[in-house]
Amino acid sequence: MYRGKDESQLTFETFHLPFGGRLDKENRWIKLSQIIPWDKIETMYAGKFSSTQGAPAKPLRMALGALVIRERCGFTDEETVEQIRENPYLQYFIGREEYSSTAPFDASMMVHFRKRLDSGTMKEINELIARGKTRETTKTDDDRDDFGPGAPKKGKLIVDASCMPSDIRYPNDMSLLDEARTKTEKILDELCRAQGIRKPRTYRHKARKDFIRFIHEKKPNGKKVRKAIGKQLRYIRRNLKNIGGMSDFYEALNHRRYRDLLVIQELYRQQKEMYDGKKHRVESRIVSIAQPHVRPIVRGKAGAPVEFGAKVEVSLIDGYTFIDHVSWENFNESQCLKGQVEEYYKRFGCLPESIHADKIYRNRDNRNYCKGLGIRLSGPALGRPAELTKEEKRQIREDSRVRNSVEGKFGQGKRRFGLSRIMAKLRETSESVIWINIIVMNLERRLAVLLFYFINCITRHMNHLKLLVGSMCLRWAAAL
Repeated sequence: MYRGKDESQLTFETFHLPFGGRLDKENRWIKLSQIIPWDKIETMYAGKFSSTQGAPAKPLRMALGALVIRERCGFTDEETVEQIRENPYLQYFIGREEYSSTAPFDASMMVHFRKRLDSGTMKEINELIARGKTRETTKTDDDRDDFGPGAPKKGKLIVDASCMPSDIRYPNDMSLLDEARTKTEKILDELCRAQGIRKPRTYRHKARKDFIRFIHEKKPNGKKVRKAIGKQLRYIRRNLKNIGGMSDFYEALNHRRYRDLLVIQELYRQQKEMYDGKKHRVESRIVSIAQPHVRPIVRGKAGAPVEFGAKVEVSLIDGYTFIDHVSWENFNESQCLKGQVEEYYKRFGCLPESIHADKIYRNRDNRNYCKGLGIRLSGPALGRPAELTKEEKRQIREDSRVRNSVEGKFGQGKRRFGLSRIMAKLRETSESVIWINIIVMNLERRLAVLLFYFINCITRHMNHLKLLVGSMCLRWAAAL
């Protein structure tokens, strides 16, 4: 059940402090709260709950505000609750009417906040914050009669993709198989305990010794690796066969054990397929039993050729970041360019003048698509390198400088915020963390724009004052 917005929440002047005084209107959290369109977001959030059934849910401002505080400051869930409890500015930011020394909610509620604010809701929130206004109507494919070469063109579209690594142990086949074998042994113990029968032979001590002996090898060759993997696969096969004979007692397993069993069965199938086929690749490869949705993303970077996490496709427009596609499977980002151009048109009602992308986007299909719409795609032409004029070289350098801004955004998200390691464990909560970090980055951009506007106004007034004083001095000197 959702009770909606608390109408008694007014401005920061009415926020009651038990020790006297008022909140400072120049505080960063006060300014940040004025940027976020709480009322419009509240309407979207309220539609996820029943108005009559269930326990009352926490207000949207409290849920979203707590997530923004966590990612902006880099706190844990527990530390976020403590900081809110101690800081009146944070309590105002999440929508409290007055300061209270009690915690507004338990730290475990942060997980529920991330689940409730799904990707669809987060996308709408990010659109409201990044664009600063609500688009009342969305043009569909049927009524986009002006989408084409004759459509108006304005602005620059910068596109790129990157991997947001998840917090998992670096995977290798032996460590995964040893973990799977250990978990199957525990599952087997619970099933035997539920039936009151003697545990079957599992050779667990011998299997553990085989694993320890292998990992102590400094540089095992391919033959030793294959032999060790084969042993662990046979141990797991024996355990899974014994567990399969007790399928009538699966209800004795809790949710986590049963989920681990399903993941291990798929992991065994993949590892057995690679072992029998003498290959090192398989579709939808599992690299973590605890997070089976995580996939290896081959990036080709010198420091990390393979990363493990979600691959995110973004568009950067006027310094604001928009997520166009999130996938846990690897994909070719060049195939998303047409969709990104259409999203740009839906957002702003016009096409971009130019698209700035790296080499992977500049294939023949994308070039023909952009040429048909009258959009300039950055980079040199395909084919044998030709002699470039001075103007063409200058344009290529300018396009490269423009495209660097998206690399800077990824660096900001991974160095300053939490995109370098996603600590959430579930698929939906991990995607929520990614969206929240993008929203926080756009809020930082809005604050920077406001600061620039404020400084620019002061500078203009100072220049005007200098001219006025200079004119008065000249008149005074002429009068003398």
